[in-house]
Amino acid sequence: MTAHSGLSTPEAQIRLASDGPNELPRVGRRSIIKIVGEVLREPMLALLLGGGALYLVLGDLTEALILLAFATFSVVLTVVQETRTEHVLEALRDLSAPRALVIRGGERTRIAGRDVVRGDVLVLEQGDRVAADALILEAADLQVDESLLTGESLPVRKLPQSAGEPESPQHPGGEDQPFVYSGSLVTRGTGTACTVATGALTEIGKIGITLATMTPEAPRLRAETTRIVRLFALGGGAVALAVVLLYGLTRGGWIDALLAGTAIGMAMLPEEFPVVLTIFLAMGASRIGRVGVLTRRASAIETLGSATVLCTDKTGTLTENRMAVATAWLASGETAAIGDSAKTHSAFDELIKTSIMASAVIAVDPMEIAIHAAGTNDLPATALVHSYGLRPDLLAMSNVWKQGEDYLIAAKGAPEAIGALCHLSAAAAKKMTQAVDKMAAKGI
Repeated sequence: MTAHSGLSTPEAQIRLASDGPNELPRVGRRSIIKIVGEVLREPMLALLLGGGALYLVLGDLTEALILLAFATFSVVLTVVQETRTEHVLEALRDLSAPRALVIRGGERTRIAGRDVVRGDVLVLEQGDRVAADALILEAADLQVDESLLTGESLPVRKLPQSAGEPESPQHPGGEDQPFVYSGSLVTRGTGTACTVATGALTEIGKIGITLATMTPEAPRLRAETTRIVRLFALGGGAVALAVVLLYGLTRGGWIDALLAGTAIGMAMLPEEFPVVLTIFLAMGASRIGRVGVLTRRASAIETLGSATVLCTDKTGTLTENRMAVATAWLASGETAAIGDSAKTHSAFDELIKTSIMASAVIAVDPMEIAIHAAGTNDLPATALVHSYGLRPDLLAMSNVWKQGEDYLIAAKGAPEAIGALCHLSAAAAKKMTQAVDKMAAKGI
């Protein structure tokens, strides 16, 4: 196999048969029947159903129908909520198996992500979701968003493997790694990569396996309600048995004694507890579901409600996970607040236009999206001739544009790299550095 020819179709089929499909294992998938079974095992709901059944035995149809109606409502509401959540989780799971462009037998072909095998050569293009963990063979200004694995919203730069580097995937995160990982998103550039791990052996697959092996602790509400049900059952059963024995021994009517004991036992059951708890938990799951919070089990609502300290990652939680141009600076020292929706002042039009021309024409990178949003659409009539990506020895990217008979090069990157490309004098470079430091001190 070479980087240009890839695997042959027969080789790929043999590896697919031996390694299995490139998808996450379906661990813990719950059918509707399983969900109904779990709901019916809830202690308080079981008590509610048991109480309704006993009222039917006693012939009190009104009480029986009331209890059974509340129980049925709770079951239906909880099952619908949890089934909808399972469907959403299944849709999210499909993100790990996108379609992939591979080289097989020397030709590019697009296949289902689940059919990717070890040794397949992936063709990586801007906007693609990586189908498997792979070693980079070639890269041209390749940047990948690995937030699905690392939580970091900014994309990281990728470089081909250097001599002596290990061929087993490293941990995700960090610049200039020679690996891409399943589920990550190509935000810039192109490249090719040789698949080294698929399915459960990928980094995202290992996370899934770890989560599947965790044994969740029973919520406190379930433990408490189980204890209450047990105590009432033992107490009510003991009292009911005593009534049956005393009634039968003293009056001799054992049928009447059994009915009296059952009535006493039912009177001791707290039917209001399960009605309140089951219905309100189901309603709580439905309410938070309307604001986009997935509740796989209604009992988790109790745990969420008892939280006293909430720890969050700020990106996408306390912030919008979206960049915006905040301030523009000119060599004259003049500055202006731009904002993500306000149009630029005329004095800064040229700066913003140059920034847009130094970015990708179709923005995918968060910073370039922000730059495009800060400017206007009335750019000069130009044609993109060539693009130069970031390099370790020059932390800047440049676009060459043709305007009539002239050529214009627009570049953006690290301040020191741009200063060098513009041949700034020492005084001008110092002035720019001071402006950069001042912005950085404000968190910009």
